Amino acid sequence: MSIITPELVALDVALGATSGDVIDALSTIVAGAGRATDAHALAADAHAREAQTSTGMPGGIAIPHCRTAAVTEPTLAFARLSDPVDFGDDDPSDLVFFIAAPIGADTDHLAILSTIARALVREEFVDALRAATSAPEVVSLIDEAIAPAPAANAAAPASSDQRVLVAVTACPTGIAHTYMAADALVAEAKKRGIRLEVETQGSSGSTALDPALIAAADAVIFAVDVDVRDRARFAGKPVVQGPVKRGVEAPGAMIDEALAAAANPDAARVAGTETTTATTDTASEHAGRKLQRWLLTGVSYMIPFVAGGGLLIAIGFGLAGYDINATASDIVASSSLWNLPDGGFWTYIGAVAFVIGAASMGFLVPALAGFIAYAMADRPGIAPGFVVGTIAVMMNAGFLGGIVGGLLAGLVAASLTRIPAPRWLRGLMPVVIIPLLASIAASGAMILFLGGPIAWLMTTLTDWLNSLTGVGIVLLGVILGLMMCFDLGGPVNKVAYSFAVAGLGAASLANQVPLEIMAAVMASGMVPPLGLALASTVLARKQFTPVERENGVAAWLLGASFISEGAIPFAAADPLRVIPASMLGGAVTGALSMAFGVTSQAPHGGVFVLFAVGNILWFLLSIAIGAVITAVAVIGLKRIGRRPSAATVEAAGAADDTEASGVLASGAARA
Repeated sequence: MSIITPELVALDVALGATSGDVIDALSTIVAGAGRATDAHALAADAHAREAQTSTGMPGGIAIPHCRTAAVTEPTLAFARLSDPVDFGDDDPSDLVFFIAAPIGADTDHLAILSTIARALVREEFVDALRAATSAPEVVSLIDEAIAPAPAANAAAPASSDQRVLVAVTACPTGIAHTYMAADALVAEAKKRGIRLEVETQGSSGSTALDPALIAAADAVIFAVDVDVRDRARFAGKPVVQGPVKRGVEAPGAMIDEALAAAANPDAARVAGTETTTATTDTASEHAGRKLQRWLLTGVSYMIPFVAGGGLLIAIGFGLAGYDINATASDIVASSSLWNLPDGGFWTYIGAVAFVIGAASMGFLVPALAGFIAYAMADRPGIAPGFVVGTIAVMMNAGFLGGIVGGLLAGLVAASLTRIPAPRWLRGLMPVVIIPLLASIAASGAMILFLGGPIAWLMTTLTDWLNSLTGVGIVLLGVILGLMMCFDLGGPVNKVAYSFAVAGLGAASLANQVPLEIMAAVMASGMVPPLGLALASTVLARKQFTPVERENGVAAWLLGASFISEGAIPFAAADPLRVIPASMLGGAVTGALSMAFGVTSQAPHGGVFVLFAVGNILWFLLSIAIGAVITAVAVIGLKRIGRRPSAATVEAAGAADDTEASGVLASGAARA
C-alpha cells in the first residue's frame, strides 16, 4: 500500500490552535483511514517525540514524526492549514507532514520516509504542494518525490585547492531531521564549491565515511541531538557542533564556522588525537551543562562500585552481625575454610563478604574523582583523578573532596593537553607527562590547601545530620523524596542518590542516619514507576493509552527494582501531570521512611534486597502509601486537565459508570 492516500490528505483546514491539537487531529485522520490501531496511542508517541525537539522548520513547514506500535505500516498524513500553527520555529507552519513508522520497520520503509523528509528541502516541491488543488494531486507529488533516483556517479576526488568538510547528522528517531540536515548542508556546500560528505546516522541505516576522506577533511560538522557513533574516528579534527535542527535552518552558518575553525589553531577539536591526547570538542557548550555532564559521568562510573560493595557489606552484616565491621579483616587474615573462626562457617563467609564489599566501597571517592577527570580530559585525566580522590579519602574530605579533586585534576590535565609538544614528545604526553604533572598539581593542592577545609565542612555536615531529630529528619526525607522524583534518573535525582551512597561509609551501629537516608532515597525512587503502574494497569486503565498500559506492566518490575526511569515514558508524554504527582508521592514516602527509622545497608535493589532493610514493614508501607498517592494524583490531574472529544467523554463515562456499578455491587456483596 502507498505510504499516502487521498484519505490521508487534508487541504485548507483548521485543525486547532496548537501543535498538540494538530497532532491529535492528524492521528485521528490516520486512524480513520485504517492505518492506525489507536489514535490516542499514536498521538501520545508523537507528543513524546515532539517534547524531545520541536519539529517546526523554516518556511512554514512542520514534520512531526514518531516510531510507534500504533501503526502497522509506514504512513504519511499531510495537512495544509488555513490557520498556521506554531511548531517551535519562528514562522508558524501551514504545511504539516505527519510521519509515523512502525516499531521495527525495515530499512526500505524507513528509507522512503527519509526520502520524503529530504524532498522538503527542495523549494519547487514545497511550492507545488502549496499550489495543489486536490488530495490526489498531493499524493501524486509525494509519490514522484519518493520514486527511486537514478544512480549517481561516484564522487570525484577533491582537487588540491578545494576545501573538504565532513559531517554527521543524527536525531532521536533518525527519520526526518537527520536527512533534512544532511541535504541542507550538502546543498549549501555545493553552492560554495566546497566538497562536503555527510554520514547520516538514521533509522534507515548509515554508510560510514571513508577514513581517507575524514583524514583529508579540513573540519567536521556534528549536527546531532544524540551521541555520535564511533566519534573517535574524527579525533583531532576542528569541530563545529549544534543541534540537528540548526543543520536544517542554518547550514551556511555551520559551514562558515567549520571553515573558520579549520583556520584557527585554537579552535575546538574532537576529543583525542593520533597520540590519544585530549581536547574538548564542546567549547560552545554552556558552562552549567559541561559541569553537569562531568559530574554525572563520575557518578555513573562510581555507582557499580557502590552497588556491589554495599550489597556485599549488607550480606556480611546479615551473616555475621553488626560487630563484623570491627573484626572482619582479622578473621579473613587468620582464618580459612579449613581453619574456621569461633563463629563458624557463616561468620567466616560474612567476614569475607564484608571485606570484599568494604574494598569495593573504598573506591567510591577515587572512582568518582577519576571519572570526573576522565570526562574533562579523556584518558590522561584518569590517573590524576584517582590519585587525588585517594588523597581526599586520606584527609577525610570524603565525597565533596572527590568532586573538587576530580574537577581540579581534570582541569589541569585538559589544560596540559592543549600545550603544543614536539613530535618526539607527543607519545609520552598522555601516558607519562600529563598524568604525572596533573597528579602533582591536583593532589598537592588537595594536601596543602583544600583537604583541611573540605574535611571540616564534611565533619560539620555529618554532625548536623546526626543531630537531626523529629521534624528536621522528616523534612530531610521530604526534600530527598522530591529530588528523587523530580527528573526520574536525571541530574537532580542523581545528586540525591549520590548524597545517600556517599554517606554509607560513615554508618555504624551508633550512627544509623546514613542508613536511614539511603532507605528514604531508595523508597522514594521506587514510587513513580509503581504509582504509574498502579494507575495505568489497575485503577484507571481508560485514562491511559494502550502503549502506556503496556509500559505500566513493565513499570511494576522496574519500580520494584528501584529503577526510577520506569516512569519516563509516562513523564515524556504528559510531564505536567506525571511529574508533580510523582513528586507528591515521593515526598510522602521519604517523610514516612525517615519518621519511622527505616534503614537500608544496600544502595540499590528495591524489594530484592529486603534482607538488608531495617523495619521492613514500614519500608514497604511507606512505598505503598506513596505509590497510591501518586496514582490517585495523576488520575485526578488527567481528569481535570484533559479535553477529550464529546464522543470520547460519552464512551468513557458510560464505561466508568458500568465499572463503578460493578465495584459498588461487589462491595455490597462483601458487606
